[in-house]
Amino acid sequence: MQTNLLKEFLATSKGQQADSILRSCVHCGFCTATCPTYQLLGDELDSPRGRIYLIKQVLEGNAPTEKTRSHLDRCLTCRSCETTCPSGVQYGQLVDIGREIVEKQVPRNLLERSQRYLLRKTIAFPGRLKLLLNLGHLVKPVMPAVIRNKIPDMGKSAAWPRTSHQRKMLVLAGCAQQVVSAQTNVATANILNTLGIELINESSAGCCGAVSHHLSATEEAHQFIKNNIDAWWPHIEQGIEAIVITASGCGVMVKDYAHILKDDEKYAEKAKRISHLTKDIAEILSAEDLPMTSTANVTVSFHSPCTLQHGQKLSGVVEAILVKAGYKLTHIDDAHLCCGSAGTYSILQPGLSKQLLSNKVLQLEKDQPDVIATANIGCQMHISTQADVPVKHWVELLEQTICPKS
Repeated sequence: MQTNLLKEFLATSKGQQADSILRSCVHCGFCTATCPTYQLLGDELDSPRGRIYLIKQVLEGNAPTEKTRSHLDRCLTCRSCETTCPSGVQYGQLVDIGREIVEKQVPRNLLERSQRYLLRKTIAFPGRLKLLLNLGHLVKPVMPAVIRNKIPDMGKSAAWPRTSHQRKMLVLAGCAQQVVSAQTNVATANILNTLGIELINESSAGCCGAVSHHLSATEEAHQFIKNNIDAWWPHIEQGIEAIVITASGCGVMVKDYAHILKDDEKYAEKAKRISHLTKDIAEILSAEDLPMTSTANVTVSFHSPCTLQHGQKLSGVVEAILVKAGYKLTHIDDAHLCCGSAGTYSILQPGLSKQLLSNKVLQLEKDQPDVIATANIGCQMHISTQADVPVKHWVELLEQTICPKS
């Protein structure tokens, strides 16, 4: 693709990056075949190729409009297009750049600004989120069903294993996950404990920064990232093996720290080290000799989150572990498509999100599974609002075959 970006953009690191990404696109249109929003809306501007054109026009000096912003807002950032693209276009990075620029040039109304502010100041802070959910449960019985179904239960968790081992790894507690599904990380700690690995939860670490980053609150996102680097760095200096992530949405974000802070003189090298050490729990366990102490006789529909299969390119890794553990997996048609959760997308784009969710649940439940498993808390919460069977993180299922008495 030929480009003619404004000098003011080409003089910046992000502008140069955007120019390089734009030039790698060859207009082939393969991305339209796997884009969830294009499949639903049939509008070229709601496809990756169309959004690339919109961003190109803005960078070349054409004034964006609310319509431009709406098309970018409707993108799930699922990155299915990246998996499909034969030219390796880094669409996810480009759309982040485009959104940040358009956000500055096309101010939102008070309602939209307030909504985004509240999301950033609630989801990223577990204490505030827990308080909000507790209030929600108080009024849940009198709420309309459509709202009542969106208020998740806050599951209880078992005790964290206290055994110390020579092998040590860090874990990101997560924001919503530690409130809604704390057992996920406990299950992970139990499994790793069985393997002779001590899992450390550094309490001073916080949100991975994804919520702020994808809502174009760039400086806020950078502050979350730097806080985590500072919190984890002493453990890294002491030789921890890895930073374990059990929410794939957080995983793809932390693995991107090196790119996000590449121009930061103080944190660039540390961010690169963090990204190198970061592993999804599936990557950790696939490299270990797992001691299966019991055989599962359960049918599972596994929903592979976009952040796992497209963002981290880990398709099939979880499935192989579950099959080894004795679980019977169902076949999922259109498994590459997003469930509609996508961080804050289900709140900011409820209509499209609901359509994607209905399509996804239909496929997940068509073979009548005993349980639906996934690898990201956002997907887990979202699918639970409509599924007729339990929805769990897959490590909780694996825990049952490795640590049946835990």
